[in-house]
Amino acid sequence: MTTADSAPTVRELIRQHYPALTQAERKFANALLDNYPAAGLASITIVAGNVGVSSPTVARMVKKLGFSGYPEFHKALLRELEATGVGPTQRRANWSSAAPETHLLNRFAQAVTGNIQQTFTHVDKERFDRATAQLADADRRLYIVGGRITQALADYAFTHFQAVRPRVTHMTSSSGTWPHYVLDMEPGETLLIFDIRRYETNLLRLTEMVRKRDVRVVLFTDQWGSPISSLADFTFNCWVEIPSGWDSSVATMMLLETMIAAVQEQRWPEARDRYERLDELFDMTSLFRKFT
Repeated sequence: MTTADSAPTVRELIRQHYPALTQAERKFANALLDNYPAAGLASITIVAGNVGVSSPTVARMVKKLGFSGYPEFHKALLRELEATGVGPTQRRANWSSAAPETHLLNRFAQAVTGNIQQTFTHVDKERFDRATAQLADADRRLYIVGGRITQALADYAFTHFQAVRPRVTHMTSSSGTWPHYVLDMEPGETLLIFDIRRYETNLLRLTEMVRKRDVRVVLFTDQWGSPISSLADFTFNCWVEIPSGWDSSVATMMLLETMIAAVQEQRWPEARDRYERLDELFDMTSLFRKFT
């Protein structure tokens, strides 16, 4: 079993091998996915007992995933858990200790290209289409929010979605104002949320509040998966690791732009009419320079 940074997560391995699992093995797999990775961090006897399956069942499942045994499976989950909590200093130390003797430009290009490939490879087309339909439903308000770093993605998403469709609200970055937004949320409305490591507790609390109001949640997160994944209706995992102390937003932006384009196509020609009316308003402001 490879331990390279590009190795698939346990969550990905479960999804890949799920059709080959027995009913009992799927019971454990589902429990792990529902409470990931916490449900697999204890001893094999405890995790099996918590789910109501036998220890041999768990042992057989982890071997089907490609692990030599439960200890290796357990270590893989611990590595993922550790990776989600590291800050910029440790991230840089992780990649610099094994950095190849090539220019940083080359390493960045290779990492970003790999992130985009991994992200798009793991997008379920049916889930993408259903999430797009949810975001395109202008009869229901769309709320958009991000965290300390991902607020930039939320701002970008708002600028585009607000042009494509009406009834879009960009929630402020101040979590103290969020209950005011939740107060007016209606069942069936949508929250588009961005959360990557180190996952923000306030975003999780917000998601818990909106789910109590039957609001649908579309989550963009990293390859390990924010805790919000267990609450979201649609989760999209984007690969973020680069040779830096920071995570990359390139793959997330690419997938977001693809989803914006899909919503635009679903709402065409209504979106075209909004673009034309928006251009008329911009002409009145003289914001943009005209060359004709």
